[in-house]
Amino acid sequence: MDGEPSVWERLRGAGRAVANGARATGHGLGMAGRSAGRAGRAVGRAARRITHADGAGRTGLAHLIELTAVQSLGDALVTVSLAGTLLFGLPVDEARGPVALYLLLTMIPFAIVAPFVGPALDRLRSGRRFVIAGTLVARGLLCWGMASAVQYEDAITLFPAAFGVLVLSKAYGVSRAAVMPSLLPADIALVTANSRVALASLVAAGVGAPVAAGLSAWIGPEWTLRLAMVVFLAGGFYAVRLPPHVDSPDAPAVEPRGSRKGKWRTLLNVGPVVAESLRANAAIRVYSGFLVFFLIFLVRDKHLPGLDQPVTLGVLVAAAGMGALLGTATGALIRSRTPHVIVLLTLGLAAVATGVAAWFFGLWAAVAVAVVAAFAQALGQLALDAIVQHEIGEEVRSSTFGVSEALLQIAWVFGGLVGLVFSLFAGGTAGLATLASVLGLTLLWLLVQRRRRVRASRPAKPRARPGPGLATMYTDAGPRDPGPKPDLEDETDTVTSTLPDPDVPRDPGPDDEDDDRLDPGSGPLTAPRPLG
Repeated sequence: MDGEPSVWERLRGAGRAVANGARATGHGLGMAGRSAGRAGRAVGRAARRITHADGAGRTGLAHLIELTAVQSLGDALVTVSLAGTLLFGLPVDEARGPVALYLLLTMIPFAIVAPFVGPALDRLRSGRRFVIAGTLVARGLLCWGMASAVQYEDAITLFPAAFGVLVLSKAYGVSRAAVMPSLLPADIALVTANSRVALASLVAAGVGAPVAAGLSAWIGPEWTLRLAMVVFLAGGFYAVRLPPHVDSPDAPAVEPRGSRKGKWRTLLNVGPVVAESLRANAAIRVYSGFLVFFLIFLVRDKHLPGLDQPVTLGVLVAAAGMGALLGTATGALIRSRTPHVIVLLTLGLAAVATGVAAWFFGLWAAVAVAVVAAFAQALGQLALDAIVQHEIGEEVRSSTFGVSEALLQIAWVFGGLVGLVFSLFAGGTAGLATLASVLGLTLLWLLVQRRRRVRASRPAKPRARPGPGLATMYTDAGPRDPGPKPDLEDETDTVTSTLPDPDVPRDPGPDDEDDDRLDPGSGPLTAPRPLG
């Protein structure tokens, strides 16, 4: 018809509409990209201001914080990619055995880090930057191998590579803790510095875990592992740029005979402050491990009513994450230089909160105790790291961190195994009441030990010497023993009879010319004149 547009005009109009839509879409995407870029740059500037605060950028602490965030992002990608169905792919009765085996296997990396990796790091103090970089680069290469193993279902390659990633992750943690004192600004306490590092690690892991879960569901876990490889390799190159003062002279290559035994004796005898904090943290780890597996199997056995199982477990996991974040943030905010007090207060808080939760046991009491357990573990670990960094010398610091991490992991595994056993026959109230009692007795024991130590360290009060105004006589070896004390009624006569009368002249003797050079330990001393 004459009034209708031709086919050509219709096509041309449709083309113009498509072009206009494409331009609008491109404009919108460009605006979104620019907005995202501005937001990313703003977040980056804010994060940089936080990490560089209080002189941390000047000393290199900010560099270590950012590096730890990178490696935590890589660890989160690996963990989510390899996450299996250990707890929820089996019936309840069949799951306890694999869980117990898993707990025992988690100790193996620490059995390698404590006797081998820690001493090796102590000997390679001049190349700490390259050791830290090596732990990251090696993990990147292992991730590439794990990606191929996952793709082709090669378990023989996958499990040794995963084990190597775990060992290298622990080695990085020991190295990072050992170099912290050399990067500490004057205005920041060790607890605060450790908290900043841990907070950056938590934030990076919190960002990386959902990203890894989404990528694994979308393109497969092998590609998530390849992304982890890129993250670790980038972290390795970033680690080389740590400040040069991270390094220090190496330990002597040839040790004298008996020095190794002396080193182990020094490593085991870490001093009362470190030992006290280590015992308190071991109690907190037993507490944490017990709660994790005790509460999980209470939920699975339907002894914790209130919500569906997946929702209840999700709430408990979120509570534990919030507790860890609160503990780390608390450590970053406080500026205390007495971390040993923080450890004891944390243990006391855990005991009181668990006792209250046992009395009012239910879903929300379990949530509260999960928050407290994660809070106590995070803050107690930060305080222990600060104590070791302050009290332990550089020559065995890495070894001490390795041994302490191994002992704490053993404590956590022990607590988890006890929690598994308790979940077979004990309810929530009985389990938490037992746990609160153990924590309270541990705190009481530590306080009694501390009181005894303080009393023993006080200097003894000086005893009064016989005779008015008589000065204490000293030999080269210290104060001379005054001997048995005479009777009070004869005290004056005894003292005055041994003193020469200063008003009576006496004949010079052959040894008088040497009186000024008399060795105080070789013969009788001339008593001093009475004061006044």
